[in-house]
Amino acid sequence: MNYRKAAPLPPVTLDDVRGAQKMLTGVARVTAMEGSRYLTQLVGAPVHLKCENLQRTGSFKLRGAYVRIAGLLPEERAAGVVAASAGNHAQGVALASSLLGVHSTVFMPKGAPLPKISATRDYGAEVRLHGHVVDETLAAAQEYAAETGAVFIHPFDHPDVIAGQGTVGLEILEQCPEVRTIVVGIGGGGLAAGIAVAVKALRPDVRIVGVQAAGSAAYPPSLAAGRPVSIENPVTMADGIKVGRPGDVPFAIVGDLVDEVRTVSEDELSAALLLCLERAKLVVEPAGASPVAALLSDPGAFEGPVVAVLSGGNVDPVLMQRVLRHGMAAQGRYLAVRLRLTDRPGALATLLGVLSVVDANVLDVSHVRTDPRLGLTEAEVELHLETKGPAHCTEVGEALRQAGYLVID
Repeated sequence: MNYRKAAPLPPVTLDDVRGAQKMLTGVARVTAMEGSRYLTQLVGAPVHLKCENLQRTGSFKLRGAYVRIAGLLPEERAAGVVAASAGNHAQGVALASSLLGVHSTVFMPKGAPLPKISATRDYGAEVRLHGHVVDETLAAAQEYAAETGAVFIHPFDHPDVIAGQGTVGLEILEQCPEVRTIVVGIGGGGLAAGIAVAVKALRPDVRIVGVQAAGSAAYPPSLAAGRPVSIENPVTMADGIKVGRPGDVPFAIVGDLVDEVRTVSEDELSAALLLCLERAKLVVEPAGASPVAALLSDPGAFEGPVVAVLSGGNVDPVLMQRVLRHGMAAQGRYLAVRLRLTDRPGALATLLGVLSVVDANVLDVSHVRTDPRLGLTEAEVELHLETKGPAHCTEVGEALRQAGYLVID
């Protein structure tokens, strides 16, 4: 998808961000800044969490959407607005439009999580499901805009949107004036660009680190090329930062003002989400947890005090369940094992007795007796176990082998 504009857009300035902050008074929440003892101990310096997951609609997106729509001319408002999103931007546009009395149409992929579709409708938008990937949905929204005259509200590639997101940076400086490093997730780049404009104008000494999912990292090759480039088939569970091409406007800002862009793995994202839930008692989506993932992967690389921006908390419950299990497995706290045993009465009870001795908690058991791969007197069992770490996983496997069970990798 080509997001290039027909004419250059004006740059984003500190005055723009300050103006956006005034506009958002009474609309967007000044979200909490929470300290993290665990991350502070890990990093060796104070670490604070900027909780945009607690923002209205569950993410920072309301800020930019409201500023963009509020800046429309009366005739543009009368024509309505249209957007495309898998979730967070959709909800931000829907609520902002309702607050401003503007009709909104939001295109969402057919596979978008039902809670996000429902929330977008509840905020007042007309939801249309189209396509299976966001690029198809964006194309449909832009076609609708061309046909109807509705104003297309881009999720990140517009100065007003970036100015709105930059208000997060102003709040960080007010809440943690001693900050030395700000870590923020990057998808298209609107949030990172806005924070960078605000913070670098007031505190050029603050280091700003962007974080991308490794399977959807368009910024490193784009920065290397000196221009936005597309990556094919971005893959990550962090759909909030799953963007195949940087926006032109934020890319120029990120290239000038963001000090470093790092990548994190899916395992690191899972571990970060789990940590936010267990240690900070915060529900955070994978994209929102990406700054925490960066801290976990290389804690010694960040000068403190550090502020990690938790950009959103709109996580589908089904995805949450999968991610939590993935995160537990990555930490050695969840183990799936398949093995074969003799199919006779009491065999399963004997197996469970072995697991009881090594204190492995059985979460689920799947017992298969009829399979061409099995001998006449064999059965296959798949066990999902709750364990206490990598060493305990090794202990469980060794106990099973010593008891004579054939463990299938």
